[in-house]
Amino acid sequence: MPAKIYRPARTAMQQGQAKTHEWVLEFEQAAPRKIDPVFGYTSSTDTLQQVKLKFETQEEAEDYARRHGIAYRVMQPKESTRKAVSYSDNFRSDRAQPWTH
Repeated sequence: MPAKIYRPARTAMQQGQAKTHEWVLEFEQAAPRKIDPVFGYTSSTDTLQQVKLKFETQEEAEDYARRHGIAYRVMQPKESTRKAVSYSDNFRSDRAQPWTH
């Protein structure tokens, strides 16, 4: 059963970097999900989809996968670039586009 090792990105609802410094080992989907015709909930026979292991470093996650014989792939995180934005830039006289309501 293959797994992926990645560092989660921050959610769109948060400004900070909370929960983005740990590495996660998550198993790939092995069996398709099915919709129950009576109740309408989604189910699967694959219980490994529910497992999400967290590690401090990428090396720890890789070592765990090797020790337990888990095939894995590492997804490197994309570092975000921080843009210096100032509120006063909205009112500059040399602004590229005019500021209007």
